[in-house]
Amino acid sequence: MGGALCGEETAAGTFDPADPGPGHEATLATVELGEQLGFDSAWLRHRHLQPGISSPVAVLAALTQRTRRIGLGTAVTPLAWENPLRLAEDLATVDVLSGGRLHPGVSVGPPMHWDDVKDALYPDTADREDFSYQRVERLLRFLRGERASTFVGREGVVEEWSDRVQPQSPGLAGRMWYGGGSLRSAAWAGEHGMHFLTSSVVKAEDSDDFPEVQASHVRAFRAANPTGRVSQGLVVIPTDSATAEQRARYAAYVEARTPRTTAPQGPARMLFARDLLGTSEEIAEALYAHAGFREVTEMVFALPFDFAPADYEQILTDTATRLGPALGWRPGG
Repeated sequence: MGGALCGEETAAGTFDPADPGPGHEATLATVELGEQLGFDSAWLRHRHLQPGISSPVAVLAALTQRTRRIGLGTAVTPLAWENPLRLAEDLATVDVLSGGRLHPGVSVGPPMHWDDVKDALYPDTADREDFSYQRVERLLRFLRGERASTFVGREGVVEEWSDRVQPQSPGLAGRMWYGGGSLRSAAWAGEHGMHFLTSSVVKAEDSDDFPEVQASHVRAFRAANPTGRVSQGLVVIPTDSATAEQRARYAAYVEARTPRTTAPQGPARMLFARDLLGTSEEIAEALYAHAGFREVTEMVFALPFDFAPADYEQILTDTATRLGPALGWRPGG
């Protein structure tokens, strides 16, 4: 996979609800380590109403001041929890602070546990909220500088009002990613000029074979957008420098998650990818045999959610120094 871009998804971010500071600090330190190791990008995942990162955009704002080179992204922001206008302001602000390093990923659909959260999230409009692709289109319009208000001009002595989102960050709209798990989403992302994130969860439509399904999504995206970027995301755990205790815990983690990968799950027929565990040589061999991997030139290595900081350091170090080079990647400077 020559020229591959090795991304880092910090799906980490757990914390003690009684003392959340250290967990958030550990996440910042993990991304700083990723930059030091030469990773091209770091991605944060939303964990609403969980002891995880509920506000990645706020954490990314902090990271703009603690990193200088690494790209910063979300994988992904579920737009059902967001007001597109307000999110556009937040994203543009963080992009300006980062010097144009932001790569936001978004998705649509009703929030998880919708019946449980709708009264708190949308007490007056739950039955009228639109969770379709149109929510993404609204966000893109605001980021591209289209009008957000019918009023522009001076009010009072000093207040200047714009009819566009402020700040404007040129180029940000061109760095938007869509996280999708279906053929329709892959094609839609391509047709709307977005980049495409395909992760460890896909919809079994024409096949029950995860690699083949993922490969078909990449091809559908590229048919609609031949020049767009597409990234594959999988949980990958190299064990080259792991201790015996770490290897045993990692194996137990993978074993507990493996049963859900054997067949499509639920009415939506969702397929989960197998976690890849082993030496860098073993993982590289498995990836080269993976139909989805063979279709991409960029990859996001997803960190397991509830590992310890020392585990993340070992996994990231092995990925940067052993697995990445085995896949044709070299650290960024």
